[in-house]
Amino acid sequence: MSDEEIEGEGFVFKDNRSSQLSEDEAQDHDTQEAHKTEPTQGETQQPFQLDFSTFIMSLTSSAFYHLGDIADPETGKTETNLPAVQQTIDMLIMLKEKTQGNLTEEEAKLLEQLVYELQMKFVAKSKK
Repeated sequence: MSDEEIEGEGFVFKDNRSSQLSEDEAQDHDTQEAHKTEPTQGETQQPFQLDFSTFIMSLTSSAFYHLGDIADPETGKTETNLPAVQQTIDMLIMLKEKTQGNLTEEEAKLLEQLVYELQMKFVAKSKK
């Protein structure tokens, strides 16, 4: 048995990492990793700004997935899960009520539109 295989009770762990990169590629990778700058104290790296609109769009995209409007990226298949859609609609309505008077006009309009669209699609899917 090589250093890359470890046997346990009824299973074997194989470390294939060493076969994926040549020695030169691994050395280049290590050099690149060493030169990456870490965020300083108090500084964070974010790929995008997380705000209220982004948050509700995230919730809504989850609901569209459960409506079957968005395919699973791994399988390409769609599925319908109406209880999950109803739960997301309920959460968005709760957020709308709890944030009333604290949202910008654009945020309030976006939330209103998303709730309406999800409700209409939910009703349409429920009738099928």
